[in-house]
Formats: sequence, C-alpha cells, structure tokens
Amino acid sequence: MINQEPITTTLQDETRSTKFGLETKRQNRRALSVINQNLVSAKAYPCVVNKRRGLSESQEETKKLKPSVPSGNEFGDCIFIDEEEEEKEAATLDQPMPMSLEEPYIESDPMDEEVEMEEEQEPVLDIDVNDANNPLAVVEYVEDLHEFYRENERFSCVPQDYMAQQFDITDKMRAILIDWLIEVHDKFELMNETLYLTVNLIDRFLSKQAVVRKKLQLVGLVALLLACKYEEVSVPIVEDLVVISDKAYTRNDVLEMEKIMLNTLQFNMSLPTQYPFLKRFLKAAQSDKKLEILASFLTELALVDYEMLRYPPSLLAATAVYTAQCTIHGFSEWNSTCEFHSHYTENQLIECSRRMVSLHQKAATDKLTGVRRKYSSSKFGYIATKYEAAHFLLVSDSPQQ
Repeated sequence: MINQEPITTTLQDETRSTKFGLETKRQNRRALSVINQNLVSAKAYPCVVNKRRGLSESQEETKKLKPSVPSGNEFGDCIFIDEEEEEKEAATLDQPMPMSLEEPYIESDPMDEEVEMEEEQEPVLDIDVNDANNPLAVVEYVEDLHEFYRENERFSCVPQDYMAQQFDITDKMRAILIDWLIEVHDKFELMNETLYLTVNLIDRFLSKQAVVRKKLQLVGLVALLLACKYEEVSVPIVEDLVVISDKAYTRNDVLEMEKIMLNTLQFNMSLPTQYPFLKRFLKAAQSDKKLEILASFLTELALVDYEMLRYPPSLLAATAVYTAQCTIHGFSEWNSTCEFHSHYTENQLIECSRRMVSLHQKAATDKLTGVRRKYSSSKFGYIATKYEAAHFLLVSDSPQQ
C-alpha cells in the first residue's frame, strides 16, 4: 500500500509556500507603493536623476525584504515569487512618472530678479496730508501752483554772460552789492522772499540796461524797495534807503531810478524765485530746523556768486536741500519723494552741488563776509560755523556713495 502522507504534506507545504509567496508579493507591492509615494513627494532636481535613484533604492529594498519573509516549510527559506509580476512592477517603475505628479522645476533668471529689485522703488510720501485742514496751505492747488512755477521760471533766468555787455561794472562789483544787501535785508528784518526777489530784479535789470558803477548801489536799493512793495506789509520809506546809502543819493534819485527799472522790466514783478521752490523741497525732505537754515545759508551763498546764474531757480533750490542733507548727515538722503516733487534726480544735482560745496568751503576765508556773518549768529543757530563743507561730494563718483 502506497503511503499518502508524504503527498499530502507536500501539497500542504506547496499551498503554504504559495500563500507565503502571495503574501510576499503583497508586501512587495506595499513596499513599492510606499517608495513610489516617497518619490512623488520628493523634490525633483533634476527629475530624471531622482527617478533613477529612487528605482535603485526600491530594488535594493525589495531584495532586503525577500529573505525577511517568514517561512514555515521544512525545506528552508525558499519562497515562490511570480517572476512575471515582479518584472511588470519593475517595468512600471521604469516608465516616466505622470507630469501631474511631478513638481515642475522652473529655473530662475538672475537678470529677472535684478529687474524686479529695480522696479521696487521707495514709495512717494504725501507731504500735504497733514495740511489738509489748513486753508493757507491750499492743498487742492499746491501741485498746480508749482507746476506753473516750473513752466515760468525760465523767465526769471538771465543770460549767464550778461555782464559782458556792461562796460563799467564787473561780476565782482555785483557780488559786493548783493553781499551788502543781504546784511541790509537782515537788519531790516524783512521777509525771506524779499531778498530773492531783490536779487532777481537786479540781474534782470542789469541784463537789459547798462549801468555805471556809481549808480550800481542805487540799482540795488531801488530793487530792494520794489521787492518790499511787492512782498512786505510794512515797507521801508525812501528816506531810510537814503540813510543806509550814506546819503550818496537823494530822494529824487531813488524815485527816478524806480521809474527806469519798472519800465525796463515792463512792470513784470511776479516771477518765481528760488524761495517757493526751496520751501516746497524742504517739505518734501521732511526737514528740521537745522536743515532748513543750512539750505538757506547755501542758497544765499549762491546768490552772491555770479557763476550760479547758469542754473534755474528750481535747480538751485533742490541743490541747496540736497547739499545740506549731505553736509549734516555725511551721506545722500535724496529719496524718491524729493525726486518726485523736485523733478530732479541726484545725478542732475551733483554738478551744481559741487559748486555749492566749493562756495561753502571758501566762505570762511572769503573777503565777502556778509552771508557767513549773518548765519554765524545765534538767530540762525551758528549754522555757518557748526558744519564743515561736504567734501565727499567733490569726488567724481560721489552719487554712488
């Protein structure tokens, strides 16, 4: 009789082996699915390299998992694995991953980042927001007013070489006259705009009318008188002007020159000077008292210098604010708000600023001491002696510092 027991045992063992083989395949599939999920969630750079590296790791893990499957048969750790299924799974991994599962890699261009940084400019501040309820600030019209000033300031300018047509006076005589008038203006405690209008009237008149040197001081006094009539509430009387001229002229001389000047200028008195631009640009710079006084000091030094007539009033005012900022802080603070309201970039101001720094440097040793003496008093915070000139602006590449 043939013994059936070994056959039964063998069939049971084969059943168990097949069962264990199926379990192994399931475990293999679970392990591969986990690896596949890790591959999908991993950041791909570059994608092809990552997929190949993930495939080799999964195959190694599969190899490690095979001997770890528990075996219950007496023939050892040999298990039955369907090689066709394994090859299908390996082939599936070799196929490219769906684009929807891959994280796209977009290479950034350094030039694009630079352009974006250039486009990110400092915001322009609303400098009139605090004066919205102040009727004297005319917030509704202030931008239109300054636009009108910019359009008409060219009529305030004179030819920078007009002194060539004068046969008896020179630019040095002009500088002496204006330096003296600055002191007179301070003694009479007149308004700031009066001084700038006085100098403007002098230059416009001298650019059209030849004057002998003995009448030059009279031209200055009459220009001061007309500016006072235009700007001041309390106007100095003619006799006061005769007195400060050491009685070099009579009352009739003053009145006669007044007629000549008004007719020469065609009674055109309402022209923008440096002063309205200066006030506006100081506001844009959010100035304090020190910056305001120093900018006025630099502007008045420019009034005396004949060479500064080549620059329009708005440029002189903007340069004074810019140079004063550099003098106080030691570096440029010309921001987007200043540029927006002044319509001048830093590069457009640097040439005039260097000239202004030179005037500041030589003010201490100059023979014309009227402006420096005025701003060395306690009334103006000793500003002329408190700060040294901004020497670093004289360097060629100073705007980039």
